[in-house]
Amino acid sequence: MKTILVTGGSGFIGRNLCNRLAGTADEGSDYQLIVLSRNPEKAAKVLPQSVQTISHLTQLNQPIDILINLAGEPIADRRWSDKRKATIIQSRIQTTQALYDYFKQAHKPPSVVISGSAIGYYGGGIANNQPVTEEGAVEPNFSSQLCADWESAAQQFEQLGARVCLLRTGIVLGQQGALSKLLPAFKFGLGGPIASGQQWMPWVHIEDMVKIIIYAMQNDITGPINCTAPQPVTNREFAKTLGKVLKRPAIAPMPAAIVKLLFGQMGDELMIQGQSVIPQKLQQQGFEFNYSDLAGALSELLGSSNHEAF
Repeated sequence: MKTILVTGGSGFIGRNLCNRLAGTADEGSDYQLIVLSRNPEKAAKVLPQSVQTISHLTQLNQPIDILINLAGEPIADRRWSDKRKATIIQSRIQTTQALYDYFKQAHKPPSVVISGSAIGYYGGGIANNQPVTEEGAVEPNFSSQLCADWESAAQQFEQLGARVCLLRTGIVLGQQGALSKLLPAFKFGLGGPIASGQQWMPWVHIEDMVKIIIYAMQNDITGPINCTAPQPVTNREFAKTLGKVLKRPAIAPMPAAIVKLLFGQMGDELMIQGQSVIPQKLQQQGFEFNYSDLAGALSELLGSSNHEAF
């Protein structure tokens, strides 16, 4: 049985991953899960009983085979003040650095490290309709520098002999996260495209996000991985599809000037900009997505049995 240490285990992706690994799925019997959390008591309430929660690395009393590093303060929940930016940076880069510093001294460091990143790595690109692969060019901004520094911190584990995977994650669709924030406006017929609507919104269903992490654990794949569905859509297409699934109009636009006024730099980088990111590496390896098209993903999440969960 392999031991997995998860940071950010009580977050949106982390909870779904832990539930899958500790649950009735085939993977569940093969792993012992430990979640590192600033509030282990709170984390324990939202995680399966079989998951051990700790607050400090010094509480580890066994070697870790796989490290899954998903820790990080939410990046899109408010305007980016200088203080907020510092918190976002610290929660990702300094946390990753602390993990490396600890395991550098360990008798047996993890052999596999799977660390968070985001498609923000590629920066802006409103007018760029060319598909962006893992080798895509970067248009520098705060998000791209954040992701680059985050990845650099994780890549240090290669010096310890670990196989390192970097999860460049798109917009994750599930019962929590970005979709739950969009739904109220769309349910009342007040949703619609943001700014020009031409910016790309690379997305991925939460089931596929978890599946990608497990695939990275179990297969010989290294370096950056674009964690996005094979069919990215523009913001306008996303709004139209969400409205159609909800049987609501989706024609109320939010002008760019309003986005910048309300959300500042965060709104400019995360809501107005966006590139057509595709999962080339996963596709080359033969990875099969459960949800490749947006309509199917949203229909599954917003079906009659799931709709009330939002």
